[in-house]
Amino acid sequence: MEANRVFNFAAGPSTMPEEVLAQAGSEIMNFRSSGMSIMEMSHRSKAFLSVFEETKDTLRRLMKVPDNFEILFLQGGATMQFAMVPMNFITRTGKADYALTGSFATKAADEAKKYGDIAVSASSKDRNHTYIPAQSALKIREDASYFYYCANNTIYGTEWQYTPETPAGVPLVADMSSDILTRFVDWEKYALVFAGAQKNMAPAGVTTVFVNKDYLGTALPCTPVMLDYPTMIKGDSMHNTPPCWCIYMMGLMLKWVEKMGGIPAMEALKRERSKILYDVIDKSSLYKGCAEKDSRSFMNVTFVTGDPEVDKRFVAGAKAAGIENVGGHRSVGGMRASIYNAMPVEGVKALAEYMVEFEKQG
Repeated sequence: MEANRVFNFAAGPSTMPEEVLAQAGSEIMNFRSSGMSIMEMSHRSKAFLSVFEETKDTLRRLMKVPDNFEILFLQGGATMQFAMVPMNFITRTGKADYALTGSFATKAADEAKKYGDIAVSASSKDRNHTYIPAQSALKIREDASYFYYCANNTIYGTEWQYTPETPAGVPLVADMSSDILTRFVDWEKYALVFAGAQKNMAPAGVTTVFVNKDYLGTALPCTPVMLDYPTMIKGDSMHNTPPCWCIYMMGLMLKWVEKMGGIPAMEALKRERSKILYDVIDKSSLYKGCAEKDSRSFMNVTFVTGDPEVDKRFVAGAKAAGIENVGGHRSVGGMRASIYNAMPVEGVKALAEYMVEFEKQG
């Protein structure tokens, strides 16, 4: 690890591979002998368009995205998708069903209520979002335009360990911001998948959207042009100037993932990293995991000591040891270790060793 670098467990923007950062640094002043930075050149230039196409092609190859899906690089974060999805897809029947398993799924449902008949198919609020509802608990209407869920709940540390089944003709829509590139997607079940890139794919500023063109119809009349998927597809994500630097960085990150072994390697790594931390928690008399065991996230390990003052000491001590951003979300407290694709196993082992030592010291 580079001298003076810390282990960054932030939930997003998150850590990136050192070799990716080094390559970006080496090219920042003069990209591919163009005499200018990627941040300075036109998004219509031959140099940038080559980066754009390389990035999209690599992503399609890594995730085995079929031809009936369009890949878009948009702005506005995952939050913009909370409105964009219902505006474009709810017109099929005027109805959509949502599973409320955390803060972001709840925000998405609240936004969607502005545009149609939104029903709650399941909620984990009764146990403070510490679990993922079982398939048998999902109540999905047969005439829903789509069923929406958030695949990984960053704040609470829970993750869907199965792909939901829906009535015939009801496609899935999923927010995969926190676990994108860590598992393959059964694309035929989805109308749309989106992911804010700042956790697993790139710096903050670009959102990747996978749109099943078979489900696109007429958007709501109130839909702004920038929130219309067909317009974005027609312009190949360039109806306006795209986030060029972020797309370039995503391209570097995707090539790194491919070099590491692709999604199978990322899936193996997420299991290895999370097991290291959950083993410490499960053997401890001090730490208590926040999520129920069968719903635990591979990406965000959440835990508490039971004493907010001890939690504060833990976070402060971790920082002093070069382990940054392990405090829990402000809404829940405690601790959270976000262990996305670029987090080295070395960093997770350092955190685990610190956890054990902190408990010994009392």
